[in-house]
Amino acid sequence: MSTAHKKASLLQKVSKGLTVGSVITGSTFLHGPPVLALGFTKLFKKSKKVDETNIQLANSWIGVNNHLIEKVLPNLKWDISIDEKLDLNLQGRYMMICNHQSWVDTTVNQYFGLSRMPLTRFFTKWELIFIPFVGQAFKILGFPMMKRHTKEQTAKNPELKSRDMYEARKACEQLLSQPFTLLNYLEGTRFTPEKHAQQQSPYKNLLKPKAGGLALALNILGDKIDALVDMTIVYPDGVPDYGDFWLGDVPRIAVDLRQIDIPNWVVGGNYEDDPVYRERFQKWVDQVWTEKDQLITAMKSKYKP
Repeated sequence: MSTAHKKASLLQKVSKGLTVGSVITGSTFLHGPPVLALGFTKLFKKSKKVDETNIQLANSWIGVNNHLIEKVLPNLKWDISIDEKLDLNLQGRYMMICNHQSWVDTTVNQYFGLSRMPLTRFFTKWELIFIPFVGQAFKILGFPMMKRHTKEQTAKNPELKSRDMYEARKACEQLLSQPFTLLNYLEGTRFTPEKHAQQQSPYKNLLKPKAGGLALALNILGDKIDALVDMTIVYPDGVPDYGDFWLGDVPRIAVDLRQIDIPNWVVGGNYEDDPVYRERFQKWVDQVWTEKDQLITAMKSKYKP
C-alpha cells in the first residue's frame, strides 16, 4: 500500500470517527433529557402514556445508531439466521439469552431487534447509573440494575443479597405492564481467552453460565412470555472493540436466533433455597450452553478459508 493511500485511508477513518462521535453525542443530548424529564414526573404519578412516550424516545435513540450503521458502514455484511418457529413481533414478550464478547454485542442486538421485537432491556451493573443521561435512562426505562457484591461482603451482611433479589424481582414484575424483551448475558462478563483459561471453562467458545439471574427471571416471567430466545453472535474476522466497529474494521457479523423450549418444571421453582431444583436447573442450563457452544463452532467453521 502506497504512502498516499495510507494517508487517505487514515483521513477517511478520522472523518468517519468524528462523524460517528458527533452524531452519537448529539443523539444522546437530544433524547436523554426528555427521557429524564418524563421519568421525573413518574415520581409523582405513574402514567402509561409517559412509559409509552419514553419507549418511543428510546427506540428513536436506537434508530439513530441503526441509521448510522447503514450509512457509515455500508460494506458491513450481515448473516442473520432465524428459527422458522420463532414468531417475533413488536407486541410480544420475550426473554433472550446471548453470548457476550464485546460492547458491540448490544449494538448488534439493538440493530436486529428495533423493527422485530419490543425494546430490549438487560440486566446491567448499578454503577452505570452514574453515566450522564445513559445510566439514568436505563433506570427510568426499567432496566434491571444489579449491585455486585463479593462473597465476603454478603457473608458479613446477608441482607445485601436479599435486597438485590428484591430489586431484581421488582424490576422484572414492572415489565409485565407492556411488551418487552429482557436480555441476559449469562456469562456475566465479556469472553476473553484469559477469563476462559482462568475459569477452566468446559466450553470451547463460552465462559461458564451464571444461572441465578435467569432462574429468577423465569420464576417471575416464565409463564407470561411468548418465547425464550437464544441469540448467538459470531464475528468471523475476530472479536472487535467498539471503536473497530464504528471505524468500519468489522467486515462480517453472523447472528443466529432460535427458540428454547422451557420445561414445565422450570417455572415456579426456588433457585435460591431449593438445592435439588438448583442442581436440576444448572444441568438444564449446561445442556443449553453445550448446544450453543457447538453452534458457535459450526458458525465459525462456515467462514474458515
